[in-house]
Amino acid sequence: MAPEVLPMRPMTAGELLDAGAALLRQRALPLVALAGPLAAAEQVILGRMRESAGLDAPTFMPDFGDFGGWWLITAVGFGLEATIIALLGAYAGAAAGPALLRRPVRHRDLWARTRPLPVLVVAVVAGLIAAAGAYVGFVPWLILYGLIGMATPALTLNRVSGPLAAFGRSARLAVRDGVRPALLRLLAYFTWFMVRFALGTAWVMVASQAGWTVGNTVLAWVVPLAWGLANTVAYPALACLDAVLLVEARIRTEGLDIEIARERARGGDGSSALVDAA
Repeated sequence: MAPEVLPMRPMTAGELLDAGAALLRQRALPLVALAGPLAAAEQVILGRMRESAGLDAPTFMPDFGDFGGWWLITAVGFGLEATIIALLGAYAGAAAGPALLRRPVRHRDLWARTRPLPVLVVAVVAGLIAAAGAYVGFVPWLILYGLIGMATPALTLNRVSGPLAAFGRSARLAVRDGVRPALLRLLAYFTWFMVRFALGTAWVMVASQAGWTVGNTVLAWVVPLAWGLANTVAYPALACLDAVLLVEARIRTEGLDIEIARERARGGDGSSALVDAA
């Protein structure tokens, strides 16, 4: 039997973060291998947009009063990261089921459960939603980001029928228990953002305070590389948390653990309880 990664009970916020990290450790190889190229592609796209807009490392901030292009690029960044996290969330969702049931499954066997076409649709739509929410004032992004995060895990763990059902399932779960899942997703995002900012940009400020000078040419390459490396870890971590939030919300509000216990009492392994009835 595989070691316990996801406790089959309601969890505290700290336990949820720990469970997400444990799921990432268990599936680090495929998740990081997928996240790396996606994070690199994101930096290439944003880099070209920043170059066209005249935004320079390390902060990529515009001149005072010239925020139009910067705001658009920032919104695109929010959209790209939402798409990447959603793509990774499909694999994390597929991995969460065996982790909850303590069933050993090889990394490559999980790919067959990831439903590429509906996942791609959900990921693209999630990116568009996030970009639009950020562009129109950021407050809509705060709301929408909390609602859509469990959509791809719902496709691969709950096996919902399609993209529309996945978004609906995610939103319904996110607002349960006083919108706890949505708030925890936002908490995790901002926690990881601080880590990413420290690794991607803040180190330049620290180096400057220490008297070290880093040339603009070096910064133009090193800062995006640092952000890409930080995102290669952060995005899988956030995707795993989305999968864990889905499982825990179902345990807390739907009695998923009870359904699994009943199925096991009837001689099953509990896997059919993971699949939505409708």
